[in-house]
Amino acid sequence: MSLSMKFRTIFLVFVSFLSLTAAGQSNVAGQEIRYNPITTAVPFLTITPDSRHGAMGDVGAATSPDANSQYMNPSKFAFAQDKWGFSLSYVPWLRQLVSDVNLAYLSGFYQLDPTQAIGGSLRYFSMGSISLTDVNGATLGSVSPNELALDFSYSRKLSDNFSGGVALRYIRSDLAGGVAATNTGATNYSAGNAFAADVSFYYHNRLGGEGSNNSIAAGLNLSNMGSKISYDQGTTKEFLPANMKLGTTFTTQMSDSSSLSLSIDLNKLMVPTPANVVTTNSDGTVVVTPDNNSSKSVISSIFSSFGDAPGGLKEEIQEVTVSAGAEYWYRKLFAVRAGYFNESQYKGNRKYFTAGVGIKLNIAAIDVSYVIPVEHNNPLANTVRFTMLFNVESFLKRKKAGPVTL
Repeated sequence: MSLSMKFRTIFLVFVSFLSLTAAGQSNVAGQEIRYNPITTAVPFLTITPDSRHGAMGDVGAATSPDANSQYMNPSKFAFAQDKWGFSLSYVPWLRQLVSDVNLAYLSGFYQLDPTQAIGGSLRYFSMGSISLTDVNGATLGSVSPNELALDFSYSRKLSDNFSGGVALRYIRSDLAGGVAATNTGATNYSAGNAFAADVSFYYHNRLGGEGSNNSIAAGLNLSNMGSKISYDQGTTKEFLPANMKLGTTFTTQMSDSSSLSLSIDLNKLMVPTPANVVTTNSDGTVVVTPDNNSSKSVISSIFSSFGDAPGGLKEEIQEVTVSAGAEYWYRKLFAVRAGYFNESQYKGNRKYFTAGVGIKLNIAAIDVSYVIPVEHNNPLANTVRFTMLFNVESFLKRKKAGPVTL
């Protein structure tokens, strides 16, 4: 059976759109095409699921802890100001291209005591309805591909200013919807299953000692390190999007009623860079086509990913994405956020501004964010994220005190 790669389109089409400019500029007779993006299975794991961090250019390694820290850096839970809380997020994805692709996210945490906390989250990615065909073009029917990730974390303070955390994750990716092959010798595709782990650290301290209005934080999250995933009973296996997120946040209390935080994150996929296959066209154009096949083990690929780019150090630097964001709070009730995300034009060319607002009510908070692409006709345009956070501890206290309102 041939799936005509239709179910792959949802994953890769936005990267393809963004790459048109870069590839077109480099496809000159006698020159190499330097566009060499890294692709992995289950890329939905790399989509920022909540509105707060989505409004700040996708930063989050060292931002202040909240219920969405499970995705960004679970070790932050140990420093959460609230004893427990949870959040719900909804992201209509790629609305410029499709109308039925969505990401839903549920996340929460609970502090066991002042030094340790547990957390968990569930991500569900729905890719709408897709028609499948066999190798002869005959329609096999429509399926509704979907993916999910379920994870749990444990974090603990290692000192007054430093914490560490681990997370375990189960991933299921059902792209073919159980449709079987109809022609002899064709492959029967099935849902892929995988397991992964995160290892994270978080540091937070005041600048200038006690009484200072300034603080600094740093965070590191090594995520999605785990088994490969297969859709054809192990015949072919693909890498998960193992990623290194490193970031820092500076916060200043501008007055008794307002504060400002500035954050920056660096991200690097810890999977093999595609080795280039070089061919020469009849007109003399040298074309470099990415070869995504790799037999490396997961452990080997993680360590070698920092020095395996065909273009050497220059290409390794191109593989690092940069996120920068700002968050302003007024009376801890109203927040305004903005950010910028930058990816090399040779590695995907995602470049966009982000903006958003947040408001805290009595026991809940509502966040909304919006993506503003740099390029026209960008499939990420009009991406809106919605998040609602709940402070369970405040809810219980207010319930004992009397009628509860948001």
